[in-house]
Amino acid sequence: MADTMQFDLVSPERKLASVAASQVQIPGMGGDLTAMPNHAPFLTTLRPGILRVVSGSETSEFVVTGGFAEVSPTAASILAEQAVPRSEVSAEMVGDLLSRAESELAEATDETKMAAGQKVRDVLALKGQLSL
Repeated sequence: MADTMQFDLVSPERKLASVAASQVQIPGMGGDLTAMPNHAPFLTTLRPGILRVVSGSETSEFVVTGGFAEVSPTAASILAEQAVPRSEVSAEMVGDLLSRAESELAEATDETKMAAGQKVRDVLALKGQLSL
């Protein structure tokens, strides 16, 4: 049994990580999950949240705003709408994200109102996790 899996994180702007990881904590749309080597294959959408990657004795954290995660027994790939290292996140960035989510909620139709409301709640939870 392998004790690491290939992990890749990319956003439209750049490739943020490509490492051998022992675990990846993913903010999935259905809830947080942890992918590890030999994990069953799955695909999920992401919600705004903190992505944690354990590689050796180091843990890296990234803030993602959405996108997709694909996990297989040997790899985890994240295609993020927007992703930045946690150390680069500012209160202004999260404030802008919250403003956009609130605007989407205000303009939502009856069919999209529940999803738009959930996005606002996810961004508020992220703001709390980041202590901003």
